[in-house]
Amino acid sequence: MADHAVPVAPRGAASATYRAAYRRGYRDGLAQNAQSIDAPSSDDKRPARDDHHAPTRDDQAGPSRRKPLYKRPVVVGLALLVLLAAIIAAIVFWRHSRHHETTDDAFIDGIASAVAAQTGGRVVGLLVDDNQVVHAGDLLLEIDARDNEARAAQARAQLANSQSQLESARAQVEVRRASIVQLEATVRQAGVELARAERDAARFAQVDADAVPRQRSDAVATAVQSARAQLDAARSNVTSARAQVTAATAAVSTAEAGVTAARAAVDAATLQVSYTRVTAPIDGRITHRSVNVGNVVSTGQPLLSIVSESLWVTANYKETQLTRMRPGQQVEVTIDAYPAAHFRGHVESIQRATGAYFSLLPAENATGNFVKVVQRVPVKIVFDDARVRDYAIGPGMSVKPDVTIP
Repeated sequence: MADHAVPVAPRGAASATYRAAYRRGYRDGLAQNAQSIDAPSSDDKRPARDDHHAPTRDDQAGPSRRKPLYKRPVVVGLALLVLLAAIIAAIVFWRHSRHHETTDDAFIDGIASAVAAQTGGRVVGLLVDDNQVVHAGDLLLEIDARDNEARAAQARAQLANSQSQLESARAQVEVRRASIVQLEATVRQAGVELARAERDAARFAQVDADAVPRQRSDAVATAVQSARAQLDAARSNVTSARAQVTAATAAVSTAEAGVTAARAAVDAATLQVSYTRVTAPIDGRITHRSVNVGNVVSTGQPLLSIVSESLWVTANYKETQLTRMRPGQQVEVTIDAYPAAHFRGHVESIQRATGAYFSLLPAENATGNFVKVVQRVPVKIVFDDARVRDYAIGPGMSVKPDVTIP
């Protein structure tokens, strides 16, 4: 560069000495400039700037350095305000937690009635849709009833046949009883004939045997024996008729049993016909529908579910949170789906067992080297706020209950 160009030295013997002195002075200047850049210097001790020297770090820094944050009043004031707010928040949280118990392990619970087919057949009519409100007794769907109606007609015919057999058996009993009356009259008539024959024989016995022909005496004796035989036969017929009445009465009992069975078959067939009209068992909303018109369903196949409008909260509190919790205490419930809405409720009951007690694989603590884990106990919380029906909530949704305790 032009500023750092070596000036022209005088000629002669002095030229070598001049150049050596110039180079030594130039190197000393460069060393001093490097020291001024590496070592910090204050503003009052900063050397005058030379047009022949490179700019130093202080020359490039510009205005004086800023103060640290902890020395600024505004920053210190803001820090104190934040600290004061944190302390106040901690005190408020501590006072609130002393009289409130809350948990995130809580869900909405309710009654979900699964509707299944009680008879098989093809679905010929579907009268509801998903999420539709229904009431108990409303018709949901219809199954083809022709097969069931045919079986019901056959059962009614069998019932008529059984009733006819019963009437016939009862008529036979009456006939047998009437024959007994007739046979008893025959017995009485035979008894009269026997008595007359015995009187005739007694009169012949008082007459001299030589005065009466032998043939006449034999006839009188034969008449007595014949009358006695007729009386025995009539009595035997009465006994036989009574046995027949007993058999006819048994046949009546058998016919009555047949009528009862036939009537039960009719009732069963009629019930199967009624099963073709599926109705709602409870009030609620249609959910989980898995059937459409034209599907062939079998007995026991799930068709849809009805979720009741009656909802409550099942909150799984830690066992250490139940010390002062009692039924009837007020609860504020916040539903995750509607965080801005708060619903009133109360504790209805506390389950007398932990949730782990009913698990498929309960904990085995009899080994002696178990790890103590805080268990959770289900608490049933009932809504007192009627506004809960205005929101689209259902079983399984997450909530956060806050129980007020003394």
